[in-house]
Amino acid sequence: MKYTFFFIFFFSCFFVNGQSLYTKAYGHSKNKPVIFIHGGPGSSVRAFEVTTAQKLASQGFYVVLYDRRGEGLSKDEKAQYNFQQTFDDLNGIYKKFSLKKATLIGFSFGGIVATLYTEKYPQQVKSLVLVSSLLSQPETYKTILERSKVIYRAQNDSAGLSSVLAIEKMDPNSFEYRASCFKHSSVNGFFSTKNQSSLAKSLYAKLGSDSVYKNLSAHKTNAPVIGFWKSEQYSGMSIMPVLKRLQEKKVNIYALYGKDDGLFSTQQIMNLQNLVGTGQLKYLENCAHYLYTDQQTAFISSLTQWIK
Repeated sequence: MKYTFFFIFFFSCFFVNGQSLYTKAYGHSKNKPVIFIHGGPGSSVRAFEVTTAQKLASQGFYVVLYDRRGEGLSKDEKAQYNFQQTFDDLNGIYKKFSLKKATLIGFSFGGIVATLYTEKYPQQVKSLVLVSSLLSQPETYKTILERSKVIYRAQNDSAGLSSVLAIEKMDPNSFEYRASCFKHSSVNGFFSTKNQSSLAKSLYAKLGSDSVYKNLSAHKTNAPVIGFWKSEQYSGMSIMPVLKRLQEKKVNIYALYGKDDGLFSTQQIMNLQNLVGTGQLKYLENCAHYLYTDQQTAFISSLTQWIK
């Protein structure tokens, strides 16, 4: 039994280009490999690790997790915060875990990383799964501001409305514009659903009691956000053209989104569905941005249906 345990849970900090990256793997190495790419920039895989990784592995997957260089538990003051360094590190993870081909699960900003990586290294990606992935940054900012205005008008909140109107006059490619939009999305609860299931409540409670997660949240900095913005100017980016090219190359693309996620208009989701196909996208009720927690059962069953 003690030898079997090694295959169920494997932890490692390994060196890529001279830097130690935080990784974990769950499940048997001979099972279907999936790599979870966390959101951010500046976030961590910890939330997924605490709530979902083992449950997904128990369905017959080899689940590989990691924190990007300079983010979460992969501390690196010299991180360049650009896509190429991110791709190089991901290639190192493939090598470390002896993966020839894997399914990439890209969550939020991680969906951008996963999509761009798939275009550059299609031979290493079996399937691409977008989970609450940012699709068109300009469309998301517009959605946040429009929905915020509706709320402020309904509440007769003149200060909130004035703030949104001022943001709309900013340079949409500026860091200040991005930060201001996401500030309103947080204030207005666009990342969460009001109708949490009992399972979701228990998972959030478990996460809230995790000391590592609490420590990461308390010491979160803007360095990765500013770094990626300076390196890649991604505030104006849309991955829809990339997804179209991948679709034309017969890459398997799947998507999971929540109907209560305030970052996406219904039209954005419909545009994605028209691209990937009705059977390749699920648009879930009582679910917001953190889909793998809000609707964990549907998340795992969808992956099992699509890629196992």
